[in-house]
Amino acid sequence: MQHADFAETRERHPPWVIATLIHAACSVASFTLAAHAPGASWVWLEGVSAAILGAIAGLPVWWLPINLLFVPAAHALLGLQLPAVLYPAAFCILFAVNSAVWRHRVPLFLSSAKVTARLLTLLPQHAGFRFLDLGCGTGSLLADLARARPDGSYHGIETAPLSFLLSRWRAHAALRVTWGDFWPTDLAQYDVVYAYLSPVPMARLWDKARREMRPGSLLISNTFAVPGVAPAYTLPIGDRLRSTLLVWRM
Repeated sequence: MQHADFAETRERHPPWVIATLIHAACSVASFTLAAHAPGASWVWLEGVSAAILGAIAGLPVWWLPINLLFVPAAHALLGLQLPAVLYPAAFCILFAVNSAVWRHRVPLFLSSAKVTARLLTLLPQHAGFRFLDLGCGTGSLLADLARARPDGSYHGIETAPLSFLLSRWRAHAALRVTWGDFWPTDLAQYDVVYAYLSPVPMARLWDKARREMRPGSLLISNTFAVPGVAPAYTLPIGDRLRSTLLVWRM
């Protein structure tokens, strides 16, 4: 398959479909070679092959360790002879936390304490400002901001069920959390919109923000840029995740 064909496939199908097809092909090849491979080395052959093909197919960078370790980890777990019920339970937990990966290509990212501290310096000075976190995860960022600046109003939107329940547990009068897709939300009602998503939705988010956000309001992205649109300024955070806040003034 040529690189152009990979690109076309990537546009038509979500990453998990492409990864499944890659693992299916690599598993067949690995099983064929298993008789000639010493011990369990075939599982690493499958992992390395899947990681390479995933990179060629243009899967997001976080799929590299997933593709590399998926089959070796599954093989190791099977060798432990754990109770069978643990496997579907683990899958359900992972899906409940990261379901946005399948639907919107946005994994769970947690903002660091240093990001929270930097965001506090960007909040409006006047009371009654409105802050929106697109994909608020467990709600820890919103809770910390609300604790430090209780004069504001905070709203988080989360689509992963378990993450939503955790963030909902943190909610109070000034901190509201709703479950679902953030795309229908009108951004015009917010002074600051914060996003820690992935490269995939950034162009669409910029188009939405440009249509809806009020002049003078801030769009802040953690780490991920808007293609072809330079931010007003960037703020390196210096945390272990090497986070950078990209800020656009609308």
